[in-house]
Amino acid sequence: MVHLVEFAGAVVIVVGALWAFLQLLRGAASWGRLSKAGVWEPRWEFNRIRLSLGRFLTLGLEFQLAGDILRTAIAPTFTEIGQLAAIATIRTVLNYFLGKEIEKERIEVERPPGQEPATTSAASA
Repeated sequence: MVHLVEFAGAVVIVVGALWAFLQLLRGAASWGRLSKAGVWEPRWEFNRIRLSLGRFLTLGLEFQLAGDILRTAIAPTFTEIGQLAAIATIRTVLNYFLGKEIEKERIEVERPPGQEPATTSAASA
């Protein structure tokens, strides 16, 4: 069961990476635009791809953590429990920051074109 769950996590991550790569190739001609200030800005299509890839990564990490929990639940030693705690902490921190990045990207993607981000508008007022 452990290997099956870990394999599922790996498949999710690989499928997400392949999907994101294919989307990048498909939209290579329109990756960004020059702003009025002459700065290259990524287009929202690029951010949508990053957002989707982040979701695949988060789901894959959850499967990997589930596999680690299953492995340790059978007959844990103190060493295995310590390793699980370290792995769970690292993956939880990764998921937390990935979640924050996904939320930030989601807000940017959903913002209508030409509208300033809420934090920039408030800071300039």
